[in-house]
Amino acid sequence: MTIEIYTKAFCPYCWRAKQLLEAKGVEYREIPVDYGGEARDLMVERAKGRTTVPQIFIREHHVGGCDDLVALDRSGRLDELFGR
Repeated sequence: MTIEIYTKAFCPYCWRAKQLLEAKGVEYREIPVDYGGEARDLMVERAKGRTTVPQIFIREHHVGGCDDLVALDRSGRLDELFGR
């Protein structure tokens, strides 16, 4: 399973999202976009214009940001995306 999270170093929402993923025991690939560039451009393209971080993708499915990830977890649907 591929989980990708676009982040910035001093973003508390990024920290929270990563903590939730770690608490779930899943591995993820962190993609820093602190300085813009190609990685940020790709993030904006994949996230259909969203420019805030984090932007989270699970198996190419765009989850959204931290609040979206937490909402999925609270509804029980996050584990479904993990295939559990």
